[in-house]
Amino acid sequence: MSRRSVNPSRRVADGGLPSVGGLLHPKSRSPPVLTIVLVILGFVLLIAYFNSGSGVTVTSREAVSRSEGSCTSEVIQALPYLKIAYGNSMRKVLHVGPDSCTIVSGLLKEKKVEAWGLEPYDLEDTDSSCKSLVRKGFVRMSDIKFTLPYRPDSFNLVVVSDALDYLTPRYLNKTLPDLARVSTDGLVIFAGNPGQQKVKVSELPKSGRPAKLRSSSWWTRYFVQTGLTENEGPLKKFEEAASKNKYKPDCQIFHLSW
Repeated sequence: MSRRSVNPSRRVADGGLPSVGGLLHPKSRSPPVLTIVLVILGFVLLIAYFNSGSGVTVTSREAVSRSEGSCTSEVIQALPYLKIAYGNSMRKVLHVGPDSCTIVSGLLKEKKVEAWGLEPYDLEDTDSSCKSLVRKGFVRMSDIKFTLPYRPDSFNLVVVSDALDYLTPRYLNKTLPDLARVSTDGLVIFAGNPGQQKVKVSELPKSGRPAKLRSSSWWTRYFVQTGLTENEGPLKKFEEAASKNKYKPDCQIFHLSW
């Protein structure tokens, strides 16, 4: 009796991984549980992979504050040393940058400290505490490429983070002097460190421009051209306090006066 030849594709379907056609055919035998688990796991991994790439859409405020190397989170860590360095100059403080609500909330808990925040990005999806600060006028949203909505000498100290890195020199020429205009005692700038920070393509502000992480020498030359000088007294106190507590910032911190 002649033996019927076996269809190779059928042999694979019977003993190996099921084919796509077998999975979809209504009369086909149910695939093993392990196969189903592996397929689901594969889909989950694919979704996670694509969400980590440039296809994710996030609001600009969330993008900056959650991005790797956020200098706004650095401000929170540096606050104790700023208080030591500036003393009475911390009476009236303006923070410019994302998550101003967090910075302002922390400062308002301190005695004899008044604080305000200027959010250069959107204020969507904020919590009730932040909405309360906005409603009371402690935090407001404004495009820092244009004149700041404050009178000259409105604050003792202005602290900036995660804002100037997104400006081209054209706008920096206008923004830096304006930041100095509203401050009486100094300007503290937290800038990204090109040696330690990376900005993801998906994490861009509304302008669509990624952060330009500039070197310390570039900033120093630029400050001189703008008429800003190093605020030596507070700088020395800040560095001594930071060194004593073994605090090493990931961001560049510039203490300026004019």
